[in-house]
Amino acid sequence: MDINQIAQMAGVSRATVSRYLNDGYVSQEKRAAIRRVIEKTGYVPSRQAKSLRTGKTNVVGVIIPKINSASVSRMVAGITLVLNEAGYQVLLANTDNDAAREVDYLRLFSEKSQVDGVILIATVVTPEHRAAIAGLPVPAVVLDQDVDVCSCVYQDDYAAMREVAAVALRTATHPAYIGVFEEDVAVGQMRRRGFLAACADAGLEVPERALRIAEFSVDSGYEQAEALLEDYPELDAIVCATDSIAYGALTCLREYGRRVPEDVVVTGVDDSEISQIVTPTLTTVHNHYKTSGAETARMLVGFMSGEENVPRKVKMGYEVVTRNSTR
Repeated sequence: MDINQIAQMAGVSRATVSRYLNDGYVSQEKRAAIRRVIEKTGYVPSRQAKSLRTGKTNVVGVIIPKINSASVSRMVAGITLVLNEAGYQVLLANTDNDAAREVDYLRLFSEKSQVDGVILIATVVTPEHRAAIAGLPVPAVVLDQDVDVCSCVYQDDYAAMREVAAVALRTATHPAYIGVFEEDVAVGQMRRRGFLAACADAGLEVPERALRIAEFSVDSGYEQAEALLEDYPELDAIVCATDSIAYGALTCLREYGRRVPEDVVVTGVDDSEISQIVTPTLTTVHNHYKTSGAETARMLVGFMSGEENVPRKVKMGYEVVTRNSTR
């Protein structure tokens, strides 16, 4: 079934069917005739043919660092909600935290012209990332990092960590910190700075042995908490860069006979669903990830439609959620 057969069955010209499929003017009588034939035959227009005619694919490429991340899944939920309502399909590209693969996907979208726009949920932004973004022939928005190469939506990581760490420091005098690699500016650098600022506010000096680097996983949180107990046994607080790291720390402390929060207080960042059911429940930061995804998608739709043309930055708010892992 093709457009010529639809025209013949509806008793109209091929051009009339083409206008109908592209939302052009068609009289009510002819529109009804074409609609009846399409409903009867189940005809679906070729996406490739429409793309050739209009130069649009109605597809947005979304590059994500980790498909099983609670925060990323909430961002993607916000993105897809807005894009689907705007008539766009989403093409997800999972990179498993591989920065080189992120750049490869950016270049693929640039070379193949398969998408009308790109969203990059970024953990690192290297010179290669910047060059690939600058070379895109379509609009792009970065989510979760503060960048200058294009528009972006990001979390207030420094202030959020400073505030949640201050909650831990109400009762702690020997705090430790488990962060992530500093190539990740938002989670690695800004959250670490926020922790150290909270310690300075409390008049506390933090020795190097109290600072550890983990991966984004429960197992790595456990391993680094175990190392802290060996190297810094006097610790009475473990402030973690993410909830998953905090879950590992909680498990480690329990197995080593340290009570939470009586002996050691623990905090995280992300407020994933598990934070409300672990024992004890976790004091953490609620970032509005779904809202930030939706805001990113709305911004991109504005660029793709031509309604927006000035790059801008949006810094999201947050809430500190105090639960039973602190006193």
